[in-house]
Amino acid sequence: MKETNESKYIQQHLANERTYLAWIRTSIAILGIGFLTTSLHYTSPQENEFQGQITFLISGVSIVIGLFLIIGATINYYRARRHINTQTFTSANAVIIFMSIVAMVILIFVSMYLLLLN
Repeated sequence: MKETNESKYIQQHLANERTYLAWIRTSIAILGIGFLTTSLHYTSPQENEFQGQITFLISGVSIVIGLFLIIGATINYYRARRHINTQTFTSANAVIIFMSIVAMVILIFVSMYLLLLN
């Protein structure tokens, strides 16, 4: 495919950058969930081995997912940039489905942890 002049598609490129930054904010929020859960666990007066395992799982999964999101967002940014310039853009449905599943899994684990506090 023949590449076009990037200045012809300034709005699309700016939208692509905003999307990239939104994914970065999302990954930082997911990393924050992991750190928040860990700090809540260590400041909790109750000691429960199962809570410790769930906390470790939430923290580990959040960190891994956050890092993969940063890498995936960067790859998607450059992919979209290339597709905008070649006028062959297609949306990424797999990313939306993946993030929905990730959000539900994290919500389930955090809910389990909070239910065990009582």
